[in-house]
Amino acid sequence: MISRPAQLKREHSSLAIVQDQTAHVPFEDIAVIVLNHREITITHPVLSACADYGISLFSTSETHQPSGVFLPFINHSRATRWLRLQLKVSRPLAKQAWGNIVRQKINNQAACLALADRDGEERLRSCMRKVRSGDPGNMEGLAASLYFAYLYGSSFTRSQSRTINSALNYGYAIIRGAIARGLVAHGLLPSLGLFHSSEQNSFNLADDVIEPFRPVVDLMVSTMIESESDDLQPQEKALLVGLLNVDVKMPRGKMSVLSAIEQMIESLARVYEKEDAQLLELPMLIGLDSHPLS
Repeated sequence: MISRPAQLKREHSSLAIVQDQTAHVPFEDIAVIVLNHREITITHPVLSACADYGISLFSTSETHQPSGVFLPFINHSRATRWLRLQLKVSRPLAKQAWGNIVRQKINNQAACLALADRDGEERLRSCMRKVRSGDPGNMEGLAASLYFAYLYGSSFTRSQSRTINSALNYGYAIIRGAIARGLVAHGLLPSLGLFHSSEQNSFNLADDVIEPFRPVVDLMVSTMIESESDDLQPQEKALLVGLLNVDVKMPRGKMSVLSAIEQMIESLARVYEKEDAQLLELPMLIGLDSHPLS
């Protein structure tokens, strides 16, 4: 995350960040770049490198919230095949996959309450057990209304103009962009969702599969926002970007959120290919420990 005036240039295989001094970071070590200042200039070779190395590049608005993401245009060898599979997905399969996503989201919300030492875990588990294929009873909505009240207080709503909501929106946007990058990299079309289907949303599929990852953001925000202020502080934004390196549990082991996104998308491709919703691998929230660097 770059929060001061800077010029970004490519020097060989590294990103050169020119400020008072010049810092160099190998492109192969970067997953996400967040441009968090109005006086940052970027060269075309840097954009090309972001595409070549699969880096998500976020721009921010005047309110410092992520407002856009640059995604690589990848000529996937089987993109047409995946498109056909996405277009022909049956309604029962889509509903089964959505039901699995909602169950794991509520499961993670319950885990978040327990990890944050809040009440309500068992009520959320009860909601999870009532989720059916397609979630016709909207247990997702009922669980959310209970969950946010337990986590942030009975007066909290997602529509309020508060620092908590600013932090949640920031963290969700970072993870959503990383998911969109992963979908494109695997040849999937992000606009074709399983449940979300807005014609004005280019990221319907990303908005489907982000759901079990949201409680990772919720848990971090519950620990870092101590008082209301006008804006998120740079260190708070850095923590939210750093969530991509927090460990979650996947069916094949513990890994970072960024690696879990890749594994989840690989499993989603198998769902389309094998027409089996049970192949979808989703993350389990286990805390906020960062994945050890190799």
